[in-house]
Amino acid sequence: MTAELVRGQNHPLSQARLEIRIAAGTPVVAGATLGDERGHVHGVEWVVHPGAPTLPGLEVSRQAAADHRLAVDLGAVPEAVHRVHVLLALPAAGGPVRFGAVAAPFVAVTGLDGTELAGYTITGLDAESAVVALELYRRQGAWKVRAVGQGYAGGLAELLTDQGLPQAGQLAHDIHEAVARGSARAVPMPPPLTADGDRLRQTATPAPGADQGPSAAQSTPGAVPPQPLSPYGTQ
Repeated sequence: MTAELVRGQNHPLSQARLEIRIAAGTPVVAGATLGDERGHVHGVEWVVHPGAPTLPGLEVSRQAAADHRLAVDLGAVPEAVHRVHVLLALPAAGGPVRFGAVAAPFVAVTGLDGTELAGYTITGLDAESAVVALELYRRQGAWKVRAVGQGYAGGLAELLTDQGLPQAGQLAHDIHEAVARGSARAVPMPPPLTADGDRLRQTATPAPGADQGPSAAQSTPGAVPPQPLSPYGTQ
């Protein structure tokens, strides 16, 4: 049965391998910070974000999106980490500048099979452009999730400063730069113009069938086979 959390409420987690699913209705940046027993973040290497999308036990998307699936393996989180804060922020370039102008984001903790363990709708936001959505915390050897919903009108820089990160301003800038680069890479280039100003038609190369022989990666010596996609939806 799903626990529908309100701000400040917690719920025990019976599984170590989880997904955190985010539905925001508008593209948001997703990330997480690792904290000690007091929630203090000791350095940029304790922050997982689009520019550094993986840390032990955590994986996030490289791009802003309206829906996210963050991978969490609490069994792989370093022993020095006692708190994991899940962060959401509005992109710095384009789009809404405050959460009060968009629908309330919804975050859910699920098992890998999609079973929802706890959900939280982040209400009450107005001028804030960054928010701590959830906190996963270790207590007496077990993990729990707490609904936080703490917003920051000063954005990621203010949020990271509040968690004790000395390089908060620079890291916030780097995160938004990484999101901008990812968005630029995600936009396909238009086909070239013909002499009369029309776009060239682009035809997709058909996939090899049974009568077309093996693929190029199989038939070309030294070819590198395609790598499998992340099971957690990271680009």
